[in-house]
Amino acid sequence: MFVLPDLPYAQDALEPVVSARTLSFHHGKHHKAYVDTLNGLLKDKGETPESLESVVAAAGPGKLFNNAAQAWNHAFFWHCMAPSPARPSGDLAAAIDAAFGDLDGLKTKFVETGAGQFGSGWAWLVWKDGALKMVPSHDAGTPIASGEGFPILVCDVWEHAYYLDHQNNRKGFLEAWFDGLANWDFAASQLAAAKAGGGGYAYPAPR
Repeated sequence: MFVLPDLPYAQDALEPVVSARTLSFHHGKHHKAYVDTLNGLLKDKGETPESLESVVAAAGPGKLFNNAAQAWNHAFFWHCMAPSPARPSGDLAAAIDAAFGDLDGLKTKFVETGAGQFGSGWAWLVWKDGALKMVPSHDAGTPIASGEGFPILVCDVWEHAYYLDHQNNRKGFLEAWFDGLANWDFAASQLAAAKAGGGGYAYPAPR
């Protein structure tokens, strides 16, 4: 069975951008529900996969994909935030400058991508064809299944990610998230993995 990964920080560590109350619902209720439903679906099928990534890749459209992909997306998302993140440096900073002009250029594209996503979804920074790109995904969509790129960083733009703290101000949430929480060290490790041809973040193996 797949487990619900622990958060890599305390529930109140991301305040005021993301409150402890939001994290308690988002991680403890929403993410847990995806994992529990996924485990139930796999049990009904009699399947014991070796990795969540393999489930996402093979599932195809439907309930299994939705829950597997959302379990993976959320686990990846928790690592994309840090209480006191450092600014991008090294290869990551150079890649940002090459693709977006500078960090402010990336912020503009990031906010535009996330705020412009109609309905529920995600705003992804990915590595594709030797360059960084911003791409949106709808509902449970994920680049590990769509082929849109190697995931570097993501922000959740489903309403449950921000509504308790920011109400309907998705743009304000995205701006505050980018400025205060984006985990550039994690992004740098993902970029290094992408350039090396694989690896990077992996969901905890089933127990």
